[in-house]
Parts: sequence; structure tokens; C-alpha cells
Amino acid sequence: MIPKKILVVDDEPDNLRVLQQILKGYYRLLFAPSGQRALEAAVRHRPDLILLDIMMPGMNGYEVCQKLKANPVTALIPVIFVTAMNDVADEAKGFDVGAVDYIQKPVSGSIVLRRVLTHLNLVRVQELEDSQREAIHMLGEAGHYNDTDTGVHIWRMATYSRALAEAAGWPEHLAEQIELAAPMHDTGKIGIPDAILKAPRKLTAEEWVIMKQHARIGYEILSKSDAPIFVMAAQIAHCHHEKWDGSGYPQGLVGEAIPEAARIVAIADVFDALTMKRPYKLPWSFEDSMAEIERGSGFHFEPRLVTCFAGILPRIARIKEEWDRKEG
Repeated sequence: MIPKKILVVDDEPDNLRVLQQILKGYYRLLFAPSGQRALEAAVRHRPDLILLDIMMPGMNGYEVCQKLKANPVTALIPVIFVTAMNDVADEAKGFDVGAVDYIQKPVSGSIVLRRVLTHLNLVRVQELEDSQREAIHMLGEAGHYNDTDTGVHIWRMATYSRALAEAAGWPEHLAEQIELAAPMHDTGKIGIPDAILKAPRKLTAEEWVIMKQHARIGYEILSKSDAPIFVMAAQIAHCHHEKWDGSGYPQGLVGEAIPEAARIVAIADVFDALTMKRPYKLPWSFEDSMAEIERGSGFHFEPRLVTCFAGILPRIARIKEEWDRKEG
């Protein structure tokens, strides 16, 4: 593994040497004796982290940090102040200008190593989360690649799903998780032939059997991961066409045997589809769409969730308005 790059900034050579002795052997080190040189080095070398002195002639550390955060090229590089200044107000100002941590001089080698490692690990976690979100976005789009008329449907219904999950009492972290998982509900459509997906007519009985396979295919794709978001997404993909009374597919599950995440997405998905304009229909009004959801209560949908959804219609309307503005 290639060692991470650390930029050490201090106008005192002795301080640079101390930090060099602590960090060498663990990281690739870059050094800058002034604020201006630090800014130049940050742009040129893109370090993974910066250890920055505050009290320097010319441009002090606060100013350097502000300039780093103002430049899109360097804005995401974590900055740790290393300084003899120990007043609470000084420390608070450091955080205000964008630093992630504060180490006091004279430095302890073990403290420096642990703080640096902690913040590099946080960067890695953020990078992994960003990569996961990108994968989610791609899988969501892949499932609707041939649906030329869906627009922002999958993202809007995902936001509806989060709102309904919150109304149903889900904690915030799980509500956020369902918002990320819901767009992947039709991932399995990538395994359905174009001639069926794009058929400009009602599907034949034989074609409908093939179309129904998208739930199983999506599950098989998404269940390859043990990450919680993909575990939930696999459940949703497999079960979002199940119905409360057992008349759905692919397994004919009844009631609470259907994962709650899938029950939530089923309502959000159908409601959004009803309110959308499609080549074969005009958009339904919120009132008519809600009436249709309520007609399905106890048959297609869980009654408790239908009641929760009816109770947040004003919020659903606001969500739709926001997405309509983005789409327009």
C-alpha cells in the first residue's frame, strides 16, 4: 500500500524536524516553511492531510486554512493545527476556519500519530461512503435505463419512502438507509429483454411471466453484498410487488412476512407512478391517487402504513414540488 502524504507546515526548522522524526517511516512527508509555500505545495502535491502551525510570519495558520478551504482543489484536505497557542478561543477559531483537530506544542509523538491516523481513517470512511452512493446511483439508473419516460421517478419515490418510514417511526439512520436503498428496487429490469420492457402494448401472459422475473433478478444481484444498504435494497427488490393479502409476486407473501421496507416502497412507488404523466395516461391528482392507495388498504398495502402516508400528504406534496423544480 502506498503511504499517505502528509504536508507539515512550520516556520521553525526545529519543529519540522521533531514532526519528521515522529512521522517518518509511516507516511510520505512534505515540508513547507511558510503559509505561501504551504498553499503552493497543497495544490501541487494534493496531500492527504496537513499539519499546520498557526503563529507564522506573513500569513498565519488561520489565513492559510481559510485559503485552503476556499480553493476547490484543496478544500477537502483535512487540516490539523499544531501550535503552542492554548487558549480556548484560539482553539475555537481553528475549528471555525475549517480545521478538524488541534494538537498543542510541545507535541507528544504518540498523540500526533494517533490523531493523524484517526483523521486519515475518517477520510477513508468518507471515500468509501461516496463510492457506495455512486454505486447506488448507477444501479438505480441501470434498472430504469430503458424506461425513457420515468424522469426522476426513482429518486422522488425514494424521498417519499424516507418520509413514510419516518412517519412509521423508523429511526433517522434507517430512514436515510431506505432512501438510499429504494432507488435500486427495479435493478433486476436489466435482465429483462428490451422487447418486453419497451413493448408499446399490453404484455402477453407469457411476456408477463418474464417481466415478473425482475424481482428475483434484482434480489440476486443486490444480495451479493452484506452491506446493510444493499441487504435492505435486496429485500425491497425482491418484495416490492408482494401484496398485503398474499396476491402479489414472486413469493405470494402475506402481511408482515413482507419486509417492512418493501411495504413502504410499494406505497411510495405506486403513488408516484399514479401522479406521473406517462405516454399512456395523464397524471392523477393527489386526491385521486391517495384514494387509490386507500382502496388498496388491506389488500395491496398494509393499512397502518396507508394511514401514516395519508397523514403526511402535505409533506409529500412539498417533496413533489421540489423534484418538479429540479426536473424542470
